[in-house]
Amino acid sequence: MRLVLTWLINAIALLAVPYLMHSVDVTSIGAALVAALVLGLVNTLIRPVLLLLTLPVTLVSLGLFIFIVNGFMFWLVAQWVDGFHVDSFLSAVGGAILYSIISWALSTLLLKNPDGQS
Repeated sequence: MRLVLTWLINAIALLAVPYLMHSVDVTSIGAALVAALVLGLVNTLIRPVLLLLTLPVTLVSLGLFIFIVNGFMFWLVAQWVDGFHVDSFLSAVGGAILYSIISWALSTLLLKNPDGQS
């Protein structure tokens, strides 16, 4: 149940990004649900490999290169999913940052355990 709720929170966060950044477009709730699912799968399967491959650059940039990797994942999903569009790679980096912040905030507010543990 918690997994489904997290998926819905991520879809809501994805729907909120175009209101803050006009270079990102999500055409429907269905597109947001599919994009959130694909984004979750890509971040689970592909992102760890990319982080390992880019570890030297990440260390030299003091971790800032992770923003580029996150933007690439966001842009990649926008290329695959119909109804989810990002204008440019720089927009993808900004959209990924906004998406992460909104998703984190919603998860913090809505996924509280009554016993105080995460």
